[in-house]
Amino acid sequence: MKKSLFFISYCLLLLSVQFIFAQAPKPKTINIENADLVEVNEVLVPDGVLLTGNVKVNHDGIVLTCNKAYVFKKENYLKAFGNVQLVQGDTLFLNSKYAEYSGNSKKAFATGDAVMSSPDATLQTDTINFDRNIQQVFYNTKGTIVNKDNTLVSKSGRYFVAEKKFQFLTEVTITNPKYVIKSNHLDYYSNSGHTYLFGPSTITSKTNYIYTEKGFYDTKKNLAHFLRKSYIKYDDRLIEGDSLYYNRNIEFASATRNVKITDSINRGIVKGHYAEIYKLKDSMFVTKRAVAINLVEKDSVYIHGQKLMVTGKEGERILRAYKNVRFYKIDMSGKCDSIHSNSKTALTKLIGNPILWNGESQITGDIMHLIGDNTTKKLDSLKVLNNTFIVSRDTLGTGYNQVKGLNLFGKFKEGKLHDVDVIKNTEVVYYMRNDDNQLIGINKNVSSKINLILENNDIETITFFNKVDGDVYPEADLPENARKLKGLKWRGDERIKSKDDIFTAEDNELNDKLVQEGKDQEAKDKTTPMKVRKETLDYDKKKPAVNKTSTTKASTTKTKK
Repeated sequence: MKKSLFFISYCLLLLSVQFIFAQAPKPKTINIENADLVEVNEVLVPDGVLLTGNVKVNHDGIVLTCNKAYVFKKENYLKAFGNVQLVQGDTLFLNSKYAEYSGNSKKAFATGDAVMSSPDATLQTDTINFDRNIQQVFYNTKGTIVNKDNTLVSKSGRYFVAEKKFQFLTEVTITNPKYVIKSNHLDYYSNSGHTYLFGPSTITSKTNYIYTEKGFYDTKKNLAHFLRKSYIKYDDRLIEGDSLYYNRNIEFASATRNVKITDSINRGIVKGHYAEIYKLKDSMFVTKRAVAINLVEKDSVYIHGQKLMVTGKEGERILRAYKNVRFYKIDMSGKCDSIHSNSKTALTKLIGNPILWNGESQITGDIMHLIGDNTTKKLDSLKVLNNTFIVSRDTLGTGYNQVKGLNLFGKFKEGKLHDVDVIKNTEVVYYMRNDDNQLIGINKNVSSKINLILENNDIETITFFNKVDGDVYPEADLPENARKLKGLKWRGDERIKSKDDIFTAEDNELNDKLVQEGKDQEAKDKTTPMKVRKETLDYDKKKPAVNKTSTTKASTTKTKK
């Protein structure tokens, strides 16, 4: 019984295998359409025929022409010699001195000045392989591809016929009249000119140098989008960001997340999470926790505003900061509504409710200017106009040292405010202490002018000029309400004590969010391949490819018996 069941199962299996093979399509035969001479030569072509002169054969949608061919019917195989051309529709033309083609495997091999051309590009190399089953052309010898304005050279490559895509995995160079692209992994779509860069890649031109490890470049429109460790380097600027958009036509770039723009000539850095740079206009706009960092007298000045703008050529740069501006350097910090800083005039204007902290002193006024020296590249002077007020806390007591007047003119020494004149309607309240820091009295008076000499941001001497009216009062003789000048407003809790204090809680919250987004995106980029853009896939739908036809010479087949 078991033997019978085994025999039945075996028969069913055999019938199933025979049925499957019966359903599989048989390979189509290579058909000879033309030859000036057809002969059988067993010595030269064992088990085959020799075709000579105007040879033309076809197989399943392709046409092959040549000067001479060996056709092996049993193997469904041929060898072609001299002026060989293999044509597939109007999309692919393969020319060479020698070729082989298998009708069974539907694979072709061409060598000897091999040239593959399509409506959009031409490939020249020593040896080309064409697999019709997967519609791919590949080569492992140095190849040159010419595509309108672009010339591509690589050690090896693959061409995907349906997608019109060249793929290079070793040392590829694209040369364009405006730039040169180099990469070890690059996908190039010959119809659209779209280029996808993977791994370390560079784009070099007369105007800039670009590095990316993941990016897209439209070689026809000169538009690009770069991701992952990308930067654009000009002679005077380096632009970095998680995501960079670039338009070569107008030299415009925008950067998103973790943006850093380094000015190598003016020794400045601008950071933020979004930036726009117009190189031809010498203009830059930065926002989202924007900060400008400039080196002044071996010390860095940090300026923050909701928006930063830098315009002008070298030596004529203008920095503008808007909305809730804060700045910091060692020994000095401040706040205002906006800042206007001109490198040519070395003038920095603090506009709208300005306040300056110089050491422990708080300085306010309606208009405030910081003036530099373009020769020494150092801070030179300070100007405060209208309603000048200088306040500092008494070092040991609860009182406030105060100087009030109309205008202030100060001079800096080695980066620190040293010599200060306060003029017109000046008033003073000053806690006087001896060398042992004992309070010896409170000086309260009015005069037409006051001069302060500061050492290490502390008042060393006070000199009163003209029409001095006042006295030094013992502490007990001067009531509390008489110890404060009109208009006194101590804002010590607002003082910016470090470069981190220039940012608000909202600024830091936004920064943390965007930094984390950047880390998440970077982790995703490492594991997720770059998607082909819709405009790449749909390119021929908007702009149909130009038909390219091939003509073949028809002739009567002659057979030699």
